[in-house]
Amino acid sequence: MPSPIQLVAGVVVLVGLAVLLVVGRRALRAFLVFRGTRVVVCPESREMVAVEVDASRAALTAPQGRPQLRLESCTRWPERQGCGQECLGQIESAPQACLLQTLLGDWYQGKSCAFCGRPFGAVQWHDHKPALLAADGALVDWPSFRPEQVIDVLATHRPVCWDCRVAEGFRRQHPERVTDRGARNTPPPSMS
Repeated sequence: MPSPIQLVAGVVVLVGLAVLLVVGRRALRAFLVFRGTRVVVCPESREMVAVEVDASRAALTAPQGRPQLRLESCTRWPERQGCGQECLGQIESAPQACLLQTLLGDWYQGKSCAFCGRPFGAVQWHDHKPALLAADGALVDWPSFRPEQVIDVLATHRPVCWDCRVAEGFRRQHPERVTDRGARNTPPPSMS
């Protein structure tokens, strides 16, 4: 049978673990919510800017209540680094809505590929990223654009699925290695 000291120590450890779990959960949630590039309207210039919130600071301050937000980077820096960071209000009110991946994912959702016509579902940004077709017919990948240009790009480009991006990219780079065949009207012969 455990001694009273062991019982008290066990209770203290359990309470400590419970507190640590609650604090750690709040910190992790804040870190995950506030990490990533966001596109907001700069209150000073009224232009789109790309910003990143200091997610580590948000995580460290979240357990005390509301996370304290501050910018880690902005496309208007270093020239305007001393600004009042009023754009943080947009992020606080809708942290997911201004996230670059959310903006892009929402745009692709329900659209169809410019080449194959297949509709887009949820975009998997860690794998098989979609591309764009410019008005001049150029295939473009997202790293070609600065995040603050996203709204203008979405207005002038068409969506391209990853499969078509790869196939059409190869076709354009190596036309001598591609044989175009018309669509088959009959199924291929069976191998007997």
